[in-house]
Amino acid sequence: MKNSFFSLLLLSILMVSCTPGKSDFVDLFNGENLDNWEIRNGEAPFTVEDGVILGTYVSGTPNTFLCTKETYDDFILTFEGFLGEGTNSGVMIRGQSSPDYEDGRVHGYQMEMDPSKRKWTGGIFDEARRGWLYNLERNPAAKSAFKLNEWNQYRVEAIGNTIRVWVNGVQTADLIDDVDASGFIGLQVHSVKEELNGKQVKFKNIQICTTNLDEHQTQTEHSIVQYSYLKNTLTEREKAEGWKLLWDGKTTNGWRGAKLTSFPQEGWSIMDGELIVADAGGAESENGGDIVTIQQYENFELEADFKFTEGANSGIKYFVDTELNKGAGSSIGCEFQILDDQLHPDAKQGKDGNRTLASLYDLITADAKNFNPDESSKRVNKYKWNRARIVVNGADVEHYLNGILVVKYNRSGQQWKDQVAASKYKDWPNFGEAKEGNILLQDHGDQVFYKNIKLKEL
Repeated sequence: MKNSFFSLLLLSILMVSCTPGKSDFVDLFNGENLDNWEIRNGEAPFTVEDGVILGTYVSGTPNTFLCTKETYDDFILTFEGFLGEGTNSGVMIRGQSSPDYEDGRVHGYQMEMDPSKRKWTGGIFDEARRGWLYNLERNPAAKSAFKLNEWNQYRVEAIGNTIRVWVNGVQTADLIDDVDASGFIGLQVHSVKEELNGKQVKFKNIQICTTNLDEHQTQTEHSIVQYSYLKNTLTEREKAEGWKLLWDGKTTNGWRGAKLTSFPQEGWSIMDGELIVADAGGAESENGGDIVTIQQYENFELEADFKFTEGANSGIKYFVDTELNKGAGSSIGCEFQILDDQLHPDAKQGKDGNRTLASLYDLITADAKNFNPDESSKRVNKYKWNRARIVVNGADVEHYLNGILVVKYNRSGQQWKDQVAASKYKDWPNFGEAKEGNILLQDHGDQVFYKNIKLKEL
């Protein structure tokens, strides 16, 4: 009996010691009251009932957040959430609030709880700052993870510059960003119209882990796309997938003037990791002129972040042949238009808006509704950073603006020739049909900023 007793004792010790970090997850909510929490930003009430935090929607108040008084750096957060029709919520991750930012307005990373038709629950939104950083449009399988009018399980891993999210065991987001490294956790009651007064969002079983994170973080095989916003820097995963920087953020290496053998001496500048087109009164290619990659590309995926100023015009061109149009004006190629649609007169030119932001210039109008009727036409961060994405696979081409598909076309066949014949490119033989070409950034005489210009050959 004595030996049996000691054997059982030893087994118990081993079981405890071999269960890594059993006590690493601690309760953020004690199930009884809101001690160690505080309300910020709005006036919607939070109450506790039967071990559940209830946030009640009321009209006439901005977004309201129930926030931890403590801040957190690296962590794994798990909780359960319940949301019904017509509402919207989310959880702030490394949330921020300071008097010098819009009088203390809550801002920063937010894991979305979104029961709308777009089904972006588990995406990442930059609250009151940059907007959507990770929607679910390129991760469609994850859209069905969230269950309306049911308790859903959430897991957020914020470790280093990586934020990853799971909803009911399905990974929904993989974000790389380094703007905020620390902040509070905040539960949101979104602002609503009067007809939603009295509806509620519910939270329970809220736990956080800040120790032994290596043991607890989820191992994946990179089954979903990764979005990175690191400035002019590739992640290890991007390198492994074949991405390369088209611009290094510091020099003019890899670029030249479209009508020069070297980089322009004026009209372009580099400052704080941003490539800047100078304001020169709006004249097309009359200051520094367009710049192009020295290398040409055939099938590729291109991403670039851009920011336009008031009334500005620029563009990203591809399949550019710099031997065409040796005279005045811009070099010829297919163009992802960059434009202030509200203030630049070109937005009203062309046909049916085909010269507006993200359009295939003078040929096809950018409109997300063509691919998703529940989506808005465009999601634009006016005078802030936006992301262009161009995908070319043979004759098939797609334009994305801030993660949303807005243009899709095939640059072959009679339909394409008819489109070109009705455009300003009608006099250029076989326009848009080249097998390969340069990538171009346009100087249209207006101040526009670029960064994070990267490409993966397909």
